[in-house]
Amino acid sequence: MARVKAPVALVTGAAHGIGRAIAQRLLDDGWRLGVVDLPGSGLSRAYGKSRRTVIVEGDVADEQTARQAVKVATEKFGRLDAVVSNAGIMVRKPISRLTLTEWHKVIDTNLTAAFLLARAAERPLRLAGGAIVLIASTRALMSEPNTESYSATKGGLVALTHALAVSLGPEVRVNCVSPGWIVVRRDEQEELRRKDHKQHPVGRVGKPEDIAEMVAYLLDRERAGFITGANFIVDGGMTRKMIYEE
Repeated sequence: MARVKAPVALVTGAAHGIGRAIAQRLLDDGWRLGVVDLPGSGLSRAYGKSRRTVIVEGDVADEQTARQAVKVATEKFGRLDAVVSNAGIMVRKPISRLTLTEWHKVIDTNLTAAFLLARAAERPLRLAGGAIVLIASTRALMSEPNTESYSATKGGLVALTHALAVSLGPEVRVNCVSPGWIVVRRDEQEELRRKDHKQHPVGRVGKPEDIAEMVAYLLDRERAGFITGANFIVDGGMTRKMIYEE
């Protein structure tokens, strides 16, 4: 990073999976980080020894967590250059059994939280000429049964991306990454079958590092400074593959 001071990012859902891969990639690239996740999620175990991170424990669906995350990061590091809203949950149930409480929990965690953090971070991001990346999903474009609340939030994130890009530009760029099938746990990796990999046009199932690579690119002002309001599908080509019953 060719800057006087290392840039600063907030990453939500940073304790595990895609969020942890994104945080690690940014640390490797020289960023300083505020990492956000639920209490007891393992943030201290993952980042407690790093001098370039500050830990924020809280529910991203809570307005106060967004405010606290921005406050803690800017007080410790003096600036905020980027926000990566990655935290998300899924409730997989038939709509006849999906409660309104569960619906709201998914909406609040996956979609409303991204709005809350963008709102809380607007001022320092404008000052820094920063960037936001929202992590959506290919579920914004295609679905499996019983994923209505999750798919609705991911579609909402894609729309929120271009809305924020127009509202916050030109100072702040806002983009979206929509992962496909990404294996985040070791036991899942070991259970993958040959046909799981083969059905992807690239020949394999995705890894968290694949998403981290795209996020790192989009946050880089020099490389991606002309990109905003866009949704990048990172799915090994699965959403471009026509599938017929045989």
